[in-house]
Amino acid sequence: MAEAAYAQLVKDARVTFARGRTLPVEYRKEQLVKLRDLISENEEALYEAVYKDVRRPKAEAINFETLMLLNEINTAIAEVKNWSKPTKVSRNVLQLTDSAYLHKDPLGVVLIIGAWNYPINLLLAPLIGAIAAGNCVILKPSEVSQHTAELLAQLIPKYLDSEAIKVVTGGVEETTALLKQRFDHIFYTGSTAVGKVIMRAAAEHLTPVTLELGGKCPVIVEKSVDLGIVARRVAWGKFSSCGQTCVGVDYLLCPPELKPKLIEELKKVLKEFYGDDVKASQDYCRFATDRHFDRVMGLLNATKGTVVHGGSHDKADLFLEPTIVDNVEADDPLMQEEIFGPILPIVNIADTKAAVAHINAREKPLALYMFSSDQASIDYVLNSTSSGNVTINDTMMHMSLDTLPFGGVGNSGHGRYHGKFSFDCFTHEKGVLHRPTGVEKMIWMRYPPFDEKKIYWAKMAITKRKIPFL
Repeated sequence: MAEAAYAQLVKDARVTFARGRTLPVEYRKEQLVKLRDLISENEEALYEAVYKDVRRPKAEAINFETLMLLNEINTAIAEVKNWSKPTKVSRNVLQLTDSAYLHKDPLGVVLIIGAWNYPINLLLAPLIGAIAAGNCVILKPSEVSQHTAELLAQLIPKYLDSEAIKVVTGGVEETTALLKQRFDHIFYTGSTAVGKVIMRAAAEHLTPVTLELGGKCPVIVEKSVDLGIVARRVAWGKFSSCGQTCVGVDYLLCPPELKPKLIEELKKVLKEFYGDDVKASQDYCRFATDRHFDRVMGLLNATKGTVVHGGSHDKADLFLEPTIVDNVEADDPLMQEEIFGPILPIVNIADTKAAVAHINAREKPLALYMFSSDQASIDYVLNSTSSGNVTINDTMMHMSLDTLPFGGVGNSGHGRYHGKFSFDCFTHEKGVLHRPTGVEKMIWMRYPPFDEKKIYWAKMAITKRKIPFL
């Protein structure tokens, strides 16, 4: 599609928004119900498309793609009316007779750019919030997950209002042309490198952005925990989806004395999960493209650490066995970028204080994981580090709770969504002060000519304790 065609596409969406088509709460609920129907009535086709793209097993597709979406849609349908209501705020004496509240405005025409690793969830989850908030939406699925992108491009116009919600397919060239248009918000999920490109393009129009990026998510392991449980939860958080999860485990920070036992437990768990022949397992994913396979294999081949488990691979099948690398140093190639593949480096760390120092010397991660039964130590990590989210004694599960905000900080992104936070993401809270006209006697001190008496009473009125908004 030519740039002129994209300009017309956005213009048409603006006309739809200006007509107020997306504003009524009942319209929003209707669209959310239809989005739920899209997923429920086409589950098998969606799972098949994802399998063709990344060989994701059906159980993983259910857990990571559709189940979370359906939960969020149901929440939005039930709560959108309350979310959309004005929110009263407290006042001081100077506003005693006034009404003060936050009016919830949709932003307008927004662009959502999805990611290939969870091509359903990461495109439609922000869409839920954009619809609930009353916006018109341009959706851009990732071209890497081609089968899912094509299927969604077919299904969305059949279920949702095509005047308000439009799908654009294509690759880098199409996305670049699309980014030249002016949007009222851009929501992007993907790599930090592309996030910078998105932000530069948005700056041309001073468009606000939400960037859901990645980073090296660490796991701190302390001596006070059951290493069998640690191994199961770390292996799930690392090797699900072939390690291609933005909040997936990237590396372990572990005291040397715990390593032998932990490595053995990890090996047991991997055998339990995938059997003796991982390649033959129906529950193990694959890389999406040759490029992603080559990048991760390049990191593995360059490591100075010791491969203590796995390492077998087959490029023709885009397969890399779950791999554990011990004795990885801070300057190792595996530690220089997000791995986004099934390689688990283990870094020797004397104690939790040293682990915190290691984490703080690097970019802020999207998620931080810690296994500990010592509350004082947990509090120390929470207070001494900065990350998008933290999960204690498990991995990744924070993203399934839509009452928690999901998002990064610093290099791992900014902005947040899920649940009401998705609604907030695509909403402008407009401050409104509604003052009656018959209050001149109360505000006499603000008008010139000024004297000490007026200044005194102005200070008293403004600094007086705030009163409730009831």
